[in-house]
Amino acid sequence: MSDRSYKFETEAVRTQLERSQFSEHSTPLYLTSSFVFDDAEDMRASFAEEKSKNLYSRFSNPNTSEFVEKICKMEGAEAGYAFATGMAAVYNTLAALLSAGDHIVSASSVFGSTHSLFKKYLPKWNIETSYFKVNEPETIESFIQPNTKILYAETPTNPAIDILDLELLGNIAKKHDLILVIDNCFATPYIQNPIKYGADLVVHSATKLIDGQGRVLGGVAVGRADLIREIYLFSRNTGPAMSPFNAWVLSKSLETLSVRIEKHCENALKVAQFLEGHPAVSSVKYPFLPSHPQYKTAMKQMKLGGNIVAFEIKGGIETGRAFLNKIKMCSLSANLGDTRTIVTHPASTTHSKLSEDERLAVSITDGLVRTSIGLEHVDDIIYDINQALS
Repeated sequence: MSDRSYKFETEAVRTQLERSQFSEHSTPLYLTSSFVFDDAEDMRASFAEEKSKNLYSRFSNPNTSEFVEKICKMEGAEAGYAFATGMAAVYNTLAALLSAGDHIVSASSVFGSTHSLFKKYLPKWNIETSYFKVNEPETIESFIQPNTKILYAETPTNPAIDILDLELLGNIAKKHDLILVIDNCFATPYIQNPIKYGADLVVHSATKLIDGQGRVLGGVAVGRADLIREIYLFSRNTGPAMSPFNAWVLSKSLETLSVRIEKHCENALKVAQFLEGHPAVSSVKYPFLPSHPQYKTAMKQMKLGGNIVAFEIKGGIETGRAFLNKIKMCSLSANLGDTRTIVTHPASTTHSKLSEDERLAVSITDGLVRTSIGLEHVDDIIYDINQALS
């Protein structure tokens, strides 16, 4: 490729490894655990990092390197590392950068497994977390302590689809010399780029929209080169590396990310607009609906509204369960970001182990339904949701 700065879609398609002696058009799959060296000096220099060379696929592999390079270009990041899963990306990012006695300030609404890390596992190493409410960003600074090291958030949030102001978070992190980590899974790099607003690191569960077809697991962290260096050194010893096969699949998935996201979002907006007028629905949360509490913030930092629509069914938990039982076409699954539309009732499934007060604290009401809108014809999606609501 030339020195010209290419657009997002072109980088996604044209960023690839140098061709081998076979002159392949599409990047081949490198299913190898290790690599060979020319001689003793080549091996010494490679392990001393005096030259850039693949050593072992737990450290790097041509397929994972290509995938990471694409994500870095899309997010505007300096460097990155690919993981076996999204939660591996979250955990190893935190574990590599935190020490005993450090403190995290996090948004209250985060993915359930991330919450478990904060409350069940990190305290084993004397690392504590304080939560601020997503609808009270003015309180964030009151939670910062002398030992606070990381400011953590995801936006849009899971599952209530609240929006946090990335510019505000970036300014707070800079003011207090904190590492700002943003989970950008719901938006993808096509919709928003947190690094532009001051994020130091961005993490993704590539299992979701980046793959987009429910095929493989994967995660990635990208951002400042000095921080990624620490994450890389930690991870090459703890072993959460992405497999070459999954990296190959995900790199190909990125080639269609823009066209898939455009259609996901087009469908999601139409579904959200339909639900706003439905008599069985008391409220709808979608970032690009003017009724969304953080609509102006979403319009400022997001290119599109995403594919997740959250809505409240009148009648509580039992009505939510009845809705799931009446669904015919859409899938009942805990995943999201698939080509297939997925519906979930968090209060009776993914967050059923929380008390009612704990659920309400993170905006999970008894009648909340999270829908991951897929690529089916939107009329069929709306028909299925409508018949299940009736």
